[in-house]
Amino acid sequence: MSEKTFKLDQEDIQELIKPIGYCFASDKITVEGLPVGYMYRETPAEKEDSGWRFFSGTEEEDYLDNDNNIEAFDVNVIANFDKAIIPYLNAPINTDLERVEGTDNFEIITDLD
Repeated sequence: MSEKTFKLDQEDIQELIKPIGYCFASDKITVEGLPVGYMYRETPAEKEDSGWRFFSGTEEEDYLDNDNNIEAFDVNVIANFDKAIIPYLNAPINTDLERVEGTDNFEIITDLD
């Protein structure tokens, strides 16, 4: 298990959504506590993968190149870090969303379906 100190403790995680699988999220969200600024859904790597990837939008390329800065989580865990993602979790594969600055709303920036 990770030796990182997350902004939320395991006992603080509530069931906010029904299980849809795992995702990947940046430590900027889970460790530093920044809100999700950019999220996209790609073709899942396997059955348990939701395809969702979550980032704060502040990550630099070399930060993202370090595998230690990104970790797999159940999507529900990330929903607990930022509830604003919940209304968008049914978006189709190949959808990219960016947070509208200063709001809990996201706008589609790419929809390849």
